[in-house]
Amino acid sequence: MTRVWLACSLAFSISVLAPAEPIQTLPGTQPLSWDGDLSERMMDGAHRFVERKIDDSIESRPKYWKRDFSSRQAYEASVEPNRQRFMKSIGVVDRRLLAAMERFGNQDTDNVGVVAETGTYRIYQVRWPVLEGVTGEGLLLEPKTPARAHVVALPDADQTPEQIVGLAPGVPPDAQFPRRLAENGVEVIVPVLIDRTSRWSGHADIHLTDQSHREWIYRQAFHMGRHVIGYEVQKVLAAVDWFRDRRGDTGRVGVAGYAEGGLVAFYAAVVDPRIDAALVSGYFDSRQRVWSEPLYRNVWGLQREFGDAELATLIAPRGLVVEYSTVPDVADPRGRLNTPRFESVKSEFGRIDRLMQSGFQPRQLVSGTHDAPAGPGSQRALQEFAKVLSVAFSVPISPRPPADRRRTVDVASRQKHQVMELEGHVQRLIRDSERVRDQFFLYKVAPELADDTWTRELRHKTIAPDKFIEGSKSYRQYLWEEVLGKFDEPLMPFNPRTRQIYDRPTWVGYEVVLDVWPDVFAWGVLLVPKDLKPGERRPVVVCQHGRASVPKDTIEGDDAYYHDFAARLADRGFIVFAPHNLYRGEDRYRSLSRKANGVKASLFSFIIGQHDQILRWLETLPFVDGKRIGFYGLSYGGETAVRVPTLLERYSLSICSGDFNNWTEKVAATDQHFSFMYTIEWEMPYFNMGNTFDYAEMAYLMIPRPFMVERGHHDRVAQDQWVAYEYAKVRWLYTQLGLGDATVIEYFNGGHTINGEGTFEFLQKHLNWPERSR
Repeated sequence: MTRVWLACSLAFSISVLAPAEPIQTLPGTQPLSWDGDLSERMMDGAHRFVERKIDDSIESRPKYWKRDFSSRQAYEASVEPNRQRFMKSIGVVDRRLLAAMERFGNQDTDNVGVVAETGTYRIYQVRWPVLEGVTGEGLLLEPKTPARAHVVALPDADQTPEQIVGLAPGVPPDAQFPRRLAENGVEVIVPVLIDRTSRWSGHADIHLTDQSHREWIYRQAFHMGRHVIGYEVQKVLAAVDWFRDRRGDTGRVGVAGYAEGGLVAFYAAVVDPRIDAALVSGYFDSRQRVWSEPLYRNVWGLQREFGDAELATLIAPRGLVVEYSTVPDVADPRGRLNTPRFESVKSEFGRIDRLMQSGFQPRQLVSGTHDAPAGPGSQRALQEFAKVLSVAFSVPISPRPPADRRRTVDVASRQKHQVMELEGHVQRLIRDSERVRDQFFLYKVAPELADDTWTRELRHKTIAPDKFIEGSKSYRQYLWEEVLGKFDEPLMPFNPRTRQIYDRPTWVGYEVVLDVWPDVFAWGVLLVPKDLKPGERRPVVVCQHGRASVPKDTIEGDDAYYHDFAARLADRGFIVFAPHNLYRGEDRYRSLSRKANGVKASLFSFIIGQHDQILRWLETLPFVDGKRIGFYGLSYGGETAVRVPTLLERYSLSICSGDFNNWTEKVAATDQHFSFMYTIEWEMPYFNMGNTFDYAEMAYLMIPRPFMVERGHHDRVAQDQWVAYEYAKVRWLYTQLGLGDATVIEYFNGGHTINGEGTFEFLQKHLNWPERSR
């Protein structure tokens, strides 16, 4: 049957969609009858798929938990793995510096930083060490009598400590909850938070962006396994260190916060069992739409294991008070904040009961009359909070706020200093990341390569690649599951649908659609040479477009980027498949990746699944040699070249064009014109990729398969020296493993485009296909 079919030079089977419109299909497939823009159809389906994953996440979370309520000690031990995973996801991974608290003054203040004083407490301006090069800064409200408890009280991001303690206008007296705590004998630290303005989000000699300070820190930190939220939690914990490390002080410790400060307070209590109680105002809610909130609230994998109810169980058996408050109306370019419905907050709070043993945790949900918003820091919420802290709360707030003794308060300079400290910390991580990645991957898989003696003695010899190949398997899995994200979803049957859309002198072309997962399909164009002989199996080149393109751009129109490279390869006798990847539609694909992040997935989680299905289907075609399928992609397709073939070993080689890079610098460096920190590509950071995989490390996963880089000297995606340096590591490792002939880089005097010279030769050599006339 196969021989007869091939002998007919792939004669078409005819399927009738309508009497006047017959669809010519690839034999063995059903007719493809879809109309309209299939890229939009694919995007719509991918959004539906991931939204179902988010909806289903609540019911699937129990598999990550093993709560033991037999005792406090047993319970805390049983949830410690969950706590550790959460800490990693928000970047609380760095060792803090020794606890200290510095009281400092300005030139116009006396008494070592005393900025205000009442009959019952003094206010100091303070700073404290947190991490190397990172300090907390804010106000300390110190009672004149021994403190009855200790609280870190956090304002919203757009409030200053001075406003929330009554030293400056902007917050009404009944919302100045740190002052009310201090008047009741509680020692209070009020930190500065990174705000939502954008004055220092960028560098004037490069570009000043519209990113809020919180997003500016988030985007660079996320790629390095850190987070603006995690940094602020660390500042709270450093203050708790100071509370706890003072000799003889056994007072209880609490955290309280409003809006963004409520988030930080909540997360700090989740992370640190030393905190006895938490008051969370204007934050607690369902997180099923966290993707619609500002980008700086994006947390890798949050919804897969944690909603606010699950996080509340990590505070147990310690006390929790949630206050339903009005949330600041924030219209960020990449998300919004507004006050949720009380029913939503109540429902999420009620879920805690279903997760916990009755009576195991003191907790209270506080709202205003008729379930209207209360607070922040309402009398009832503070009384409930004080009760958990074992503090009597009876003194009403003084009608006279404290008076600031300082003639001027430069809150702008203070904010700049806080932003620059966090940026500096991330940029130091970037500078050290190559060493960290080597220790994470290369020197664990092949420790002998880190030995200088071995290098000197055996410099002209090589080592067998088998050990490295075997050792790298777990890293391939780590990249897929922990960095790019992998959907736990079985592939569906192919259900191939096709229609002929090209008939050229040497080949015919079919549009192809394959089912992948419910609502998710793969789509592309298959080019089949007409001179296939009966029983012949030829190599395939998968030709991948870049951002904002579609498969036909690689085939027709002599596009300035692609130069019809897919068609040119088909003219040489290769079978070609040009698939569509989801990075079209600008913020639609970015929001898709953002949604996926919540369930520990990304844009590439879809793309890898689609390519996996494409490869499996190509192998079933009687004219395809499944052991000779190569990949060749430009731009975002080049980005695909170091992410998809490295994981899918059915690809026998990969060519990265117009993208190979020092990816860590490209994504997160703030001192480089080429960095994505200055562009709209906010989806580019992948959590902790900078400490685990750059392009060299991803290319290592191709070993022993051939790998090539195509680089135009004038391609503004990177600088030549970046590309050369990163590729040199790839070349070096291939050579040490005796595989030097399997990798090459070609430079050409051009820009961001397919050159199609050395790459075509590379394909012909390594796919074992003779050169054809052009």
